[in-house]
Amino acid sequence: MAINKAKMKCNSPKRQVQGGKKFVVKACKGGIEKIIRYGDANMTIKKSNPARRKSFRARHKCATAKDVFSARYWSCKKW
Repeated sequence: MAINKAKMKCNSPKRQVQGGKKFVVKACKGGIEKIIRYGDANMTIKKSNPARRKSFRARHKCATAKDVFSARYWSCKKW
């Protein structure tokens, strides 16, 4: 089942049903739209643990994640 890009809201992540990824978002900026899938469907998110949160943000360099069309940006925003 393909995702209907026309029905999705811009910049609003939601759970992915298929495709092996945990989340999907329609990234919109400057009239450009792109579907981004991110997150490992088989892993749990434990962002309530401060040590894990700090490690994740350091590993993914979240301080420099500015590109709306990257999975890194959306993953960091979630954390």
